[in-house]
Amino acid sequence: MPALCRDCLTEFDHGLRCPACRSPRIVAHDELWQLSIAHMDCDAFYASVEKRDAPELADKPVIIGGGRRGVVSTACYVARIRGVRSAMPMFQALKLCPDAVVLKPRMEVYAEVSRQIRAMMQELTPAVEPLSLDEAFMDLTGTARLHGHPPATMLARLVRRMKDELGVTGSIGLSHNKFLAKVASDLDKPRGFAVIGLAETDAFLRDKPVRMIWGVGQATQSALDAAGIRTFNDLLRWDRRDLAERFGSMGDRLWTLARGQDSRRVLANAPIKSISNETTFDDDTHDPDVLDGHLWRMCEKVADRAKARGLAGRVVTLKLKRADFTLISRRHALRDATQMADRLYREARGLFDQVGNKGPYRLIGAGLSDLVPAADADRSTDLLDPDADRRSRAERATDAIRARFGKDAIKKGRALR
Repeated sequence: MPALCRDCLTEFDHGLRCPACRSPRIVAHDELWQLSIAHMDCDAFYASVEKRDAPELADKPVIIGGGRRGVVSTACYVARIRGVRSAMPMFQALKLCPDAVVLKPRMEVYAEVSRQIRAMMQELTPAVEPLSLDEAFMDLTGTARLHGHPPATMLARLVRRMKDELGVTGSIGLSHNKFLAKVASDLDKPRGFAVIGLAETDAFLRDKPVRMIWGVGQATQSALDAAGIRTFNDLLRWDRRDLAERFGSMGDRLWTLARGQDSRRVLANAPIKSISNETTFDDDTHDPDVLDGHLWRMCEKVADRAKARGLAGRVVTLKLKRADFTLISRRHALRDATQMADRLYREARGLFDQVGNKGPYRLIGAGLSDLVPAADADRSTDLLDPDADRRSRAERATDAIRARFGKDAIKKGRALR
């Protein structure tokens, strides 16, 4: 059986230890040299970066999140052992792990490390499809001749480089399609390397829970439970047409994934569908000045991200969450796309006024969707708002000042509320 040492990268026949360095960290599989679709997922990425930069935190539980009313962005594995999970309310996380070190996210630092990891991936293959800052699909089909080694070896080399050069670890899932590669990357975390071969796919999936499927959230899981579908084996008993009639397009997807089939390609330039930003308050508020100030800041951040990516959006979204966790969402389609903070704010503020101040609120957010290239944006003149062009020019001038002197060089008064 083909085997690979994950420490020294020696390729050999199956054994309990590497014949070269005696390491027990090996991966062995009958199809190890044939598989080429991979998913790499960093291990507790934000927390790993923080521990790298502050070695005194190495053995301590670390939670990345914002304020006692916020949620957990990520937690290190020490904290996860105590029950802390991503998206958990911060107050609940601190009950489970009161001695945790809580740090605010440093997104600029994480983004830079992510860019460095991405560059390492692209040295292996141009077919890299990022899913977020800390995970991506890769298709290494046909790269063995280029690198002189099969994809499995190059993937092991990648995570070793990440640890040695960047101080962060990752887990690899290797299989024959994207669905199974992502499933595999979760099987052996942290610092894992799991393989799901073509020959074993049916047997592997049969008794697994359907919640393993990426995209099956709580609502879908409840609907599946109501239909008596809890495992892949349950799915296999359903006719394809019946699944589609009951669950729509998701039903057809469930039918194919139940059989381990996934024809999606790894897309190096997968389109971004939306850009958004939101904040959770430390204390619920219905203060109109506080809400307005936060709404402006959210719109400004969304606009900055759109400009950085050369994108604009035709649909503006407002998101509000009340103190009782009731979620309010409003959308408005624009006549032409925008990437300007001023216009985004005015549209989002209009949506807020339509809702009315029915607070107190615990969260506010804004977003852009139906994205297009920036060249197609902010072209028309609004006859009902003759000052729009002047404000647009002022915003471009503000962007230039920030680019030269830093993002805090100039601020609008409403941002200080």
